[in-house]
Amino acid sequence: MPSYTAPVKDMQFLLHDVLKVSASDVAGYADLDAAFTSAVLEEAGKVASDVLAPLNAVGDREGCHMENGVVRTPKGFKAAFDQMKAGGWTALDCDPDYGGQGLPYIMGTAVGEIFVSANMAFNMYQGLTHGAYSAIHTHGTAEQKATYLPKMVSCDWTGTMNLTEPHCGTDLGLMRTKAEPQADGSYKLTGTKIFISAGEHDLAENIIHLVLAKAPGGGEGTKGISLFIVPKFLVKEDGSLGERNAVSVGKIEEKMGIHGNATCVMNYDGATGWLLGDLHKGMRAMFTMMNEARLGVGLQGYAVAEAAYQNALAYAKDRLQGRDVTGVKNPTGPADALIVHPDIRRSLMDQKSFVEGARAFTFWAASLIDQSVRDGDEAAEGLVSLLIPVLKGFQTDRGFEMAVQAQQVWGGHGYIEDNGMSQFVRDARIAQIYEGANGVQALDLVGRKLAQDGGKHVMAFFELIKSFIKENDSEAMKPFTEPLKKASKDVQAAAMFFMNNAMKNPNAALAGSYDFMLMMGHTCLGLMWAKIAKAALAAEGDKEFLDAKLTTARYYMARQLPATALHLARIESGADPVMALPAEAF
Repeated sequence: MPSYTAPVKDMQFLLHDVLKVSASDVAGYADLDAAFTSAVLEEAGKVASDVLAPLNAVGDREGCHMENGVVRTPKGFKAAFDQMKAGGWTALDCDPDYGGQGLPYIMGTAVGEIFVSANMAFNMYQGLTHGAYSAIHTHGTAEQKATYLPKMVSCDWTGTMNLTEPHCGTDLGLMRTKAEPQADGSYKLTGTKIFISAGEHDLAENIIHLVLAKAPGGGEGTKGISLFIVPKFLVKEDGSLGERNAVSVGKIEEKMGIHGNATCVMNYDGATGWLLGDLHKGMRAMFTMMNEARLGVGLQGYAVAEAAYQNALAYAKDRLQGRDVTGVKNPTGPADALIVHPDIRRSLMDQKSFVEGARAFTFWAASLIDQSVRDGDEAAEGLVSLLIPVLKGFQTDRGFEMAVQAQQVWGGHGYIEDNGMSQFVRDARIAQIYEGANGVQALDLVGRKLAQDGGKHVMAFFELIKSFIKENDSEAMKPFTEPLKKASKDVQAAAMFFMNNAMKNPNAALAGSYDFMLMMGHTCLGLMWAKIAKAALAAEGDKEFLDAKLTTARYYMARQLPATALHLARIESGADPVMALPAEAF
């Protein structure tokens, strides 16, 4: 069975040597000294290793089952969920006014990575609750916040997000779920939602569904959509639970992965709900949560890859196969360890450089969200909004690829279910699909984010890289700044191509959008590795650790970052290679 150890040392290095959080003037960051963050992360690591990781294979093997309309989670999940609640882990970065601990979002992100790596399917129950909590916290009335948030912060009640229907996924304007207004101010919701993660389970006494539906008078398309709070059990005025609402589970979906999470078909048969936010402005309410939700999915991409990498590395050091072509390394054994072979080393370096770079990118993005939310920093909000589709799309694509590479290190044994490597691959796959499929992320990036606010945010991104390179003009930093400069120029050339061609031929931009998302992702990780290298050169302490950072940074610059040139060539080929073949010729 695979094992997992939280990478606390690497996280601490990012927080304190790279991002220097405790020296930041972001509200709440001054309290994040190294001793405090280490204590939090070490304790989270113990929970992950001792409680969550052993249940990962159990959840995958048993899955969830429906008995008389009630969904039963895998053996051990309920006790583990109760332990998470008792430890306050579900309340880490929530509002103290509702029982939260009030820590910055970056700490919730770091702890979230640890829990996702240990057991992605399990962590989704509380992760989705956090998203629903955030929506109510931002858009709810004082009464709604008082009614729902304390119980959701503690995870006595969990939450869901209900968007997708059988006939509409990305195109929510096709939605058919209806919300009919009632005399008492409530609504009656009728319709079917699918792919609802944690839609029904036995971990909490109530489930608070946030449901998109169309109320009368909203018109066609997404402009007519509103967001509603629909609890599984109605809540009485004194806060106690009342009668069961008219919402039920049609079935549990049979999925490729994340078997321990109940993905449900939800039927609303005149269920009672209450408007959340403004009428006919449901998409606006949803989009305010998108940065957080999509960052969380991008985190899943590299967090699962981290767990897979740890087990691939252990196998590569232990498994004896073949001899090192430069000379025997294990003379007392029948063969050398796999890790001596260049192709295995390449695979492990791919994994290591991606995971550690993606962690840095995610922590940086989380810090931008903290600047935006805690300090009202509009520039930070604009920058992170630009970067979120990159973080989500690039990191889940590469995260899946790295999980596959980790499985490949195991050879045929990686294909055997008992060894657990295939679960990482199957679990990682969904992150490329939900919270907006990655092709949609690319379209959002090129079609909306590049031109947002007159292109101010992408220009700020280019200036950030330019300034970093200028400020670090030294011989020691050249191996990192020179490749970064080349990548940045490639991205700028691609953006210029879109600017010059998109108006006369929109497909020229759309056909290149996916490549643009990937080249932006590589450039962001290139920037992170340059920052990591700078910190490693300046730091004192564990020489082996710091040298490994510099070596891995050089690897990324030499072997991964040059991919921007390939993506630029594809983009500049235009739409014709993609669109020339008529649909009927396929």
